[in-house]
Amino acid sequence: SRFHTEDKQMIGLNVEEHLKHWRHMNKDGLLYAPEFTIKLRSHTVWEKSNIQFACTIQAWPRPTVCWYVSSPCYMECNTHAGFLYLLLFLSTCYSPSFFWGRWCSSLYLLQSLVPMFVPPGVMVDIHLLNKFDVTFATEGQTLSLGCNVVLHPPTKLYQPEVLWFLNGMWRRKNKNASGFHEGQATLTLSHVNKEDEGLYTLRARAGRRWEEHSAYVFVRDAELMGKPGAPLDVEYCEVNKDYVIISWKQPSDNGGSTIIGYFIDKREVGTDHWLQCNDTPVKFARYPITGLVEGRSYEFRVRAVNSSGISHPSRVSAPIASIDPPANMKSDPEGNFPCPIPGAPTDLRILEATKNYIVLAWKPPEFRGNEGVMYYVEKCCAAGSTSWCRMNDELPLKSPRLALFDLEEGKSYAFRIRACNSNGVGMPSAVIEHASIPAPPGEILTSRNTGSSAIIWWEPTPTTSELVGYYIDAKLSGSDHWEPCHNKPVTSTSLMMAHTCLLFPPPLKLLLLYFFVAPPTSPHGIVILESVKDSMVLGWKAPRATGGLDVTGYYVDYQMMKNTHEGQNFSSASCTWQVTNLKENSDYRFRVRAANMAGVGPPSDISDCITCQEWTLAVPGPPHSLQTQEARIDSVVLLWHMPVYVGRSPVSGYYVDKCEADKANDYLQWQAVNEVTVKSRFLKVTGLVEGRSYVFRVRAENRAGVGKASEMTDAVLAETRPGTKELVVDVDEDGHVYMIFEGDQLPPDSKLIWSKNYEDPLDPSRVDVETKANKTKVVFKHLDENDLGVYSCLVSGTDGVSSSYNLDEDGKLAMIVPLLTKLQLEVLDEGQVRFWIQAEKLSPQSKGGFVLNDSEVIKTNCDPKTGIVEMIVTELKPEDEGTYTVQIQDGRAKNEASLVLIEDDFKNLLKESAFHRAEFLRKQGPHFVEYLSWEVTSDCNVILKSKVANTKKDTIIVWYKDEREVQGDIQHDEQSGVCTFHKDAGLYRMSLWDNRGKDSSTLEATENYLSLYYGKYCTNTINIELYSSSAMSATPLKLQSTEEGIKLYSFVTYYPEELKVSWTFRNAKLASKDKVRSGIMSNQLWLQINDPTEKDKGKYALELFDGKETHMRELDLTGDVFQEAYEEFQRLKCNIWGDPVPEVAWLRNEREISSDNHVVLSYDKGKHATFVINKIETEDSGKYSILVKNKYGSETGDFTVSVYIPLEEEQGLLYSSFTPHKAFPLKPQR
Repeated sequence: SRFHTEDKQMIGLNVEEHLKHWRHMNKDGLLYAPEFTIKLRSHTVWEKSNIQFACTIQAWPRPTVCWYVSSPCYMECNTHAGFLYLLLFLSTCYSPSFFWGRWCSSLYLLQSLVPMFVPPGVMVDIHLLNKFDVTFATEGQTLSLGCNVVLHPPTKLYQPEVLWFLNGMWRRKNKNASGFHEGQATLTLSHVNKEDEGLYTLRARAGRRWEEHSAYVFVRDAELMGKPGAPLDVEYCEVNKDYVIISWKQPSDNGGSTIIGYFIDKREVGTDHWLQCNDTPVKFARYPITGLVEGRSYEFRVRAVNSSGISHPSRVSAPIASIDPPANMKSDPEGNFPCPIPGAPTDLRILEATKNYIVLAWKPPEFRGNEGVMYYVEKCCAAGSTSWCRMNDELPLKSPRLALFDLEEGKSYAFRIRACNSNGVGMPSAVIEHASIPAPPGEILTSRNTGSSAIIWWEPTPTTSELVGYYIDAKLSGSDHWEPCHNKPVTSTSLMMAHTCLLFPPPLKLLLLYFFVAPPTSPHGIVILESVKDSMVLGWKAPRATGGLDVTGYYVDYQMMKNTHEGQNFSSASCTWQVTNLKENSDYRFRVRAANMAGVGPPSDISDCITCQEWTLAVPGPPHSLQTQEARIDSVVLLWHMPVYVGRSPVSGYYVDKCEADKANDYLQWQAVNEVTVKSRFLKVTGLVEGRSYVFRVRAENRAGVGKASEMTDAVLAETRPGTKELVVDVDEDGHVYMIFEGDQLPPDSKLIWSKNYEDPLDPSRVDVETKANKTKVVFKHLDENDLGVYSCLVSGTDGVSSSYNLDEDGKLAMIVPLLTKLQLEVLDEGQVRFWIQAEKLSPQSKGGFVLNDSEVIKTNCDPKTGIVEMIVTELKPEDEGTYTVQIQDGRAKNEASLVLIEDDFKNLLKESAFHRAEFLRKQGPHFVEYLSWEVTSDCNVILKSKVANTKKDTIIVWYKDEREVQGDIQHDEQSGVCTFHKDAGLYRMSLWDNRGKDSSTLEATENYLSLYYGKYCTNTINIELYSSSAMSATPLKLQSTEEGIKLYSFVTYYPEELKVSWTFRNAKLASKDKVRSGIMSNQLWLQINDPTEKDKGKYALELFDGKETHMRELDLTGDVFQEAYEEFQRLKCNIWGDPVPEVAWLRNEREISSDNHVVLSYDKGKHATFVINKIETEDSGKYSILVKNKYGSETGDFTVSVYIPLEEEQGLLYSSFTPHKAFPLKPQR
């Protein structure tokens, strides 16, 4: 109260001195306080009616008028001379409202209070129909918004109140064309500008009822063609009678190149002719415009310029009149006649200075006579020079301000002002010097002062000459928009910013405080985690407040009780630290201090006395670093670290206890959360009561028992905070499962951190993480069992703001359509190619689609009954080469599979498809079922025969010999389709055709050809029976693993060379090549598969043709049969012989190895040596050797084992390769 009393006394003295001065300068009493001639009176009106308050006052100078109301309404006020009136648009009011007017001049304050009562009106329902939707407009267009307003019950001659708002601000009727006609409310914008973009709201009110509708209007730039967009918000900064300073905002789009500057245009109100004010572009968004005619009104607009051209003009500014602010004429205080020549101007100063211009201002001279004065501005360029040049010699200035252009950057100037009137030019004013623009200040430091203020320090600028002061600007982290923190320059190098957040909109208040930092608060909860003879491990809880910065580390102080020895250790940012160099059986006390970039915080409470002695307990120590996340109304997630001291056996699990915070001191109130230990170091505690606070603790267990409980956590309130958002899991259009989290009002510099099972960071090979602003998204590349777990997203810099999702097997299956088969293909009889895949089950609403090289294929069939999704390609073409992908969607569940058809695979498929298509077309008409062949009868005659089908009576069959038609004894059995012909040797061709098509077959039956077979058959007819018996004697196929791979073989009693032998794989003939080789050795028919792989699984067959029929022997090389053979192939063995029987030794990297469970060595009967490695690992790689010797000599065989993990390591497969350096078997010399 003492300070308030002193302030009142000082204010009273200042007012009294001011009044004395004005009484002395205004003897004629021109100034007097406001006085009500006619006061306000009370009114009682009906609701929704308009009312006008009026009163009359007398005052000079003209007072400022303010109206106030105690309840919300919309009003327009005006004044004319001394008559004031207020027009009210009343809202729904049920209680009396009070209105009062306040009039103030530079010296006096007066107010009048009047009550007004509004009785309630009639109840009318109001509805909005045909509402306007989100609208997109282009700059320069005409835009109209509207709604139908319906009243119920209908009321004649009653018009509801219709108001329009833009971003919550009421738009006056004179600003845009708005109206209400025949039940429709409309708002028309004749020329849309970018400033018109925003949320438009129509509010219609009838009586006590009201209804509103809102929709957003987007305004696009007019066609730019590389030019910048139009500037925004042209405003006036200062107005005088001969110049105006305007400012604007840069365009939202620079057109793709840097904005060079701006052109400013002006025009007089009432004309359409625009004049450009500057010849060269202005780089700053602020410009003084001179050359105005006093008393006239002007409008202005701005255009932006870049390398591509000039933008469209901005919205035209509001009209402004070029007049000076009111100024009072002064006279000689002695009452003498005025001086004929004015005195020197005073208080010359620089108002504004940039690289391009400066603005000078001064005060008129004390003695200037009864007539007005004008001014000359003189400039001096050289420091200390007496050479002055007049800058406006032709036209004196009427205003005490001037903007000077075309100044050289970095050059110093001096200025002075002379006043003049009709009697002459007066003395010059004091000289003011203008130095170059000062250099920027140095490093800035900030710290928090209170919850809503901060202190800022900065290094001064090295430029001290004519330094006016400093301006401080602020911006939000991540934004490029700077806002000034004050309007007057600061002369010192520090400033306390009180209530700085009020400079920004309310939603940004909390964010702004993060600009200011402070040291962290004190840690708490010091515990001992492990103790040995000369050291102890401490643990503590992090500070509750970090001061706006991350904690960089902790200082640990300790004190020895006996000799008061003190020490200090600095730990990392972890909340644990091992204090070393302690004395055994000595007592110590500890305290901890946290530090960040702003400094070191206060110390924690001193711990109890702790004796340094080695722990020998069998049970584990306490867990530590307990944290809580995801607080909800009935649950919370608890995290902890495993004990530092684990006891005599490893930790096998954990128990979690909970208790209400106000009952934590009563050990009987603690309850166990889990009856069975949990293996993980996190647990979601459920069953909490909303609105209650809980604390938690954790105990570890090993074989010896349950250890000491951890320190309990800070109290956690069971509630879901406002704005809490959960993880959203869904499937995108490509069939990929994704999780998305969006934070709410995140602090600056906070990060969104993903984790799996609250520990492991996400594997980038399995997921893609996308983070933009406060939204983050995780997309699974190929979801499978390896991706199951709890996924959480934590917001750093907060007290546990996070969300999680448990992706279990049920959740995964709910997102993925399970498949029974891979994407497969088959070639149909007509040459069509069928791609198909089968799912376990599909609903009738399921959909399927195929994509070829990112191009969707429309012709797709989806059968929900069988779960088959198929696509049939009618004609395969060369441009169809690429990747085929099938996409299946069943509700939210999706899946996809791909098949790559390129190079040889696609070429073979293309040939097969073309062959089947040609065969299908051939069989549409008469065609050969069996092509021409020869047969030797029992009497050694040669018969040419074939089998045809799909013939008619008009089908023509013609034989050709040596390309000449022949006639002979042609026999055609129409039932069987067999055609026979007896003829001599030659080149025969048989053709058949009708109106449906044509087919032919050719057979070479020359003399040499017939003599080779015909003569041999006639002389050895008995051999036919021999071939048949040889083929039938073939034994079933067997297999044998060899050094090269897998060998299939069969034995026959006798093998004649004329017996035809062939091998097939999956009903396709095999040709001998590097991968697969076949041959005959004595009476053994064999097939060798080199380096077998999974692709070699299948059905193999041996075909023996004896001239009449084919005999087959088959073997299914799949399943266990293939696996056993493959494992035998991988086993290293060799055959050894010698006399006497040699000795065998195995070496690895030139060192002898012995047999154990991992490496098994065997030597069977002195002939077979085997080397087996069980569960091979990368450490088994190396050079291996086998050494055999007897008394006659020795021999060595080398081979290399290389174990590697290829790209398939995700499936847990381990591959190995063996490279022998010397051929096996080995034979020692005798």
